[in-house]
Amino acid sequence: MTGPPLSFNQEFLLAFDRGDADGAFGERHVLADAWRLHGPVDPAVLQQALDDVVARHDVLRTDVVADAEGGHQVVHPPGPASLSVRTLDGDAEALLNEVDARPFNVKEIPHLRAVLGQYDDEGSVLVLATHHVASDDWSMGLLVRDLAAGYTARLTGGPTGLPEAAQYTEFAAWQRANGGATDEARTYWRTKVTGSAMTAVPADRPRPEDKHDVYAAHRFVLDQDLSARVLGYARSMRSTPFMVLLAAHQMQLRDLTGTTKVMTPTFTAGRYQERFNDTVGPFFNLLPLVTDLTGTRHLRDVVGRVRTTCFEAYAHDIPFGDVVAAAPEIAEPFADPGGAVVAFQVLQPPAFADNLVFGTATGTAIRDRRRSQRLASSIPNGGSWALEILPSGRIAGSFKYNANMFDETTITGIVDDFRHRLRAALA
Repeated sequence: MTGPPLSFNQEFLLAFDRGDADGAFGERHVLADAWRLHGPVDPAVLQQALDDVVARHDVLRTDVVADAEGGHQVVHPPGPASLSVRTLDGDAEALLNEVDARPFNVKEIPHLRAVLGQYDDEGSVLVLATHHVASDDWSMGLLVRDLAAGYTARLTGGPTGLPEAAQYTEFAAWQRANGGATDEARTYWRTKVTGSAMTAVPADRPRPEDKHDVYAAHRFVLDQDLSARVLGYARSMRSTPFMVLLAAHQMQLRDLTGTTKVMTPTFTAGRYQERFNDTVGPFFNLLPLVTDLTGTRHLRDVVGRVRTTCFEAYAHDIPFGDVVAAAPEIAEPFADPGGAVVAFQVLQPPAFADNLVFGTATGTAIRDRRRSQRLASSIPNGGSWALEILPSGRIAGSFKYNANMFDETTITGIVDDFRHRLRAALA
């Protein structure tokens, strides 16, 4: 090994690398978020602040390199981030979708881009995009927080007020030394999932071998009444909204596939120690949630079982590679060309990323997204449900899918069925 070790998640991502435009290191494995800015923004100062962010977080300028021992990290010196400034006369969400779909070569250092779309001197939209090998959802919040603080400091000459941030290489070293799975956790997963596999959504057609993946995103928002019913029901069941929504999703998977032991992957923060809360990097961890739905009829029955599933799984949150090592068969559906393993999550963006101060301007996160995409950023394999509880109390969501395998009408039908199931169960 000639550089810092890989984290377990980097090792996991490397396992999905197919050496082409697809996969975890593909050019469309991108994260993009946007903020509406109210007030004047100086592009020259914004560029300086972006460069400060690149210097602050080593992972933005890190290559993941395979070697005979599995792989290592190569950290490059700080350099300027890409900032595009343009006049904007259209919808902010359209700009965000455009940046989200733009290819991002993993060899492009730093792994950070920004686009400033200006309506006029007092109104603009800021979009930040990163390659997913360098960040996750929590990291996107850290990046814009640090950018706002750096911009204000550059403009005023004062300090940023930011806390010290441990580097991702420190996390990887710590994880290698201390963060492996315990024997008890391995035994739990071996007992829990042996003989089972991830539940895949049947595709309209097999995944073609001679085409690159093309991912699309269908977006939707539940109405105020249904959203309120979900939140109220979760409280009455002493559960989280995620548990209620996951229960409806797993009931749907049971009916789509005919299996009663449903296994759905979700994502956990994967940070494990508080000292890494200000660290940017790909911390997210894939966690299988296995629920036996035998004999269940009503959402209430399933929520109770899902609640137990979640508590047990989170108590045994270990790197996904260790789960697969304990029961390799659970990952076999990822390679099945006739179906897609679909992750399910309810996003919880950090509060500090919602309302920002950029010198004399203020920034508000764009969360209520309703514009679907025929071409979106990709995921290594499968599909992804991502829901979020908006400040208004409504629940917004997206379903990302491989358009080479699914028709748009199939996906919209699944989402409509999900909505109807919730409404019928909570009426």
